[in-house]
Amino acid sequence: MKKLLLIRHAKATHESGYADFDRPLKQSGMQDALFMANVIKNRSIVPEYIMSSPALRTLTTAQIFAEHLHLPPSATDPKIYEASEFALVNVINNLPDEYDYIALVGHNPGISQLLYYLTGQLRDVPTCAVALISFDNDDWRSITSEDGHLSFYDSPKD
Repeated sequence: MKKLLLIRHAKATHESGYADFDRPLKQSGMQDALFMANVIKNRSIVPEYIMSSPALRTLTTAQIFAEHLHLPPSATDPKIYEASEFALVNVINNLPDEYDYIALVGHNPGISQLLYYLTGQLRDVPTCAVALISFDNDDWRSITSEDGHLSFYDSPKD
């Protein structure tokens, strides 16, 4: 059985002077990431591994989760940046099978679309929202449309 924790990056700046890829988190975004990492920790649903987009805002969000949850630094995959749900499914299908529970830190609209594609659940996914999806699948490669069950969802806005 595989589990996937979708995490949308925390609130980032929209100030001019930054390329989209290089936008840093706002102070409130860093606080939200720490808050949501605490939620995950307190619910005892800590992943084994984190995969992130290499964009600064997602990587920083992943680092906050990794540090607070005592996980190794996140791996990055450039295919997560600006990805559609189909590109993200391809990333998931290539996750390392030695891990049964992986967190994926990404961007909207891809994260929202992926949540719907995998579970049939239409949810608003604000910044730093988390969604835990459980699968009956034994390997990442076999995961496809509506294979998942949404077992937990929360955001700093709730």
